[in-house]
Amino acid sequence: MLTRHPSGHPDLSDLVVVGAGVVGAACAYYAVRAGLHVTVIDRGPVAGGTTGAGEGNLLVSDKAPGPELELALFSSRLWQELASELPAHIEYEKKGGLVVASTEPGLAALRAFAAAQAGAGVEAAEVPPDRLTDHEPHLAPGLAGGFHYPQDAQVQPALAAAHLLRAAAGAGRLTLRLGEEVTAVLTGGGGEVRGVRTHRGEVRAPHVLNAAGTWGGQLARLAGVELPVLPRRGFVLVTEPLPRVVRHKVYSAEYVADVASGSAALQTSAVVEGTPAGPVLIGASRERVGFDRTLSVEVLRRLAAQAVGLFPALATVRAIRTYAGFRPYLPDHLPAIGPDPRVPGLLHACGHEGAGIGLAPATGALIAAALTGRETPFAAAPFAPERFAVADVVAG
Repeated sequence: MLTRHPSGHPDLSDLVVVGAGVVGAACAYYAVRAGLHVTVIDRGPVAGGTTGAGEGNLLVSDKAPGPELELALFSSRLWQELASELPAHIEYEKKGGLVVASTEPGLAALRAFAAAQAGAGVEAAEVPPDRLTDHEPHLAPGLAGGFHYPQDAQVQPALAAAHLLRAAAGAGRLTLRLGEEVTAVLTGGGGEVRGVRTHRGEVRAPHVLNAAGTWGGQLARLAGVELPVLPRRGFVLVTEPLPRVVRHKVYSAEYVADVASGSAALQTSAVVEGTPAGPVLIGASRERVGFDRTLSVEVLRRLAAQAVGLFPALATVRAIRTYAGFRPYLPDHLPAIGPDPRVPGLLHACGHEGAGIGLAPATGALIAAALTGRETPFAAAPFAPERFAVADVVAG
């Protein structure tokens, strides 16, 4: 538990958050709500990294029972609360998800997956093939069936991050410093955190939070520890504005397997969803190619073909742009959340891969609880940042 510093000093805070994406913004928001003074630092703009390249998915449907699903269900409740507290233009929409299978074996796998999730509190209803168009009138014929997940939702991620920070600033305990790259994590004689240094000077604080997303491993190294965060590239196609052709987030059964895979090779599986503004977003691809942003025509071709396979009406629709992002991937597919005992005062909130937008509020609540000594609604141990160092020792 930290000692609070007085407000009014621009270079003195209770907590420095490195990263102004949605995870860093949520951590700042809940820390400020807990009464702390917070400085958020980012080398770019708000939501300038992974958040700005996200689709805004708030999903429980793609998660197997376990720690990540617990985090997602908690976050789902928090997003509903935030939707009533933040401005409507974060575009929170509890539209639900529809997962479809093209074959009977695929449907059987979805059925088993949904049955396992039900014990953890996930709501899912099987949809027979002749009722799929009740949910999605433009869906392709011939599918074997699917499952409807009413708890799935969506936000506009960049706006959500911006308004979380604006709400925190409104409490008078947030300082936002953009365009500043952290070049060092300052420590004291006992190795404890004392703040950070940027090219504009030092920001003193007894706690530093690594919310640097895909660059979380680099920031961890500045503090003298290893966190094996790797970038996993993904592309999204954006169509011209349309009437509501796609009502839910719709994806194929293969997407669930792709999310859980640790393969570095290219994987694509159809994910199609409409937005309140009109454009349809088409994903999803995954590949580990470092930070290479080169446009891949092959990936875009696959995404377009798979989307048309689900929604034939999209065949005549124009794609007006595409964008790439890097998901912060950790080897066991769980984020690192909480204090790092290797460096007193250092905390992590990164490695959420493609689920960071959905998991951001729960992550923020866990960080605030760790800083203030409050109880958490579930065990945070599975997200312990030092677990990778322990694994390395055992393996060695």
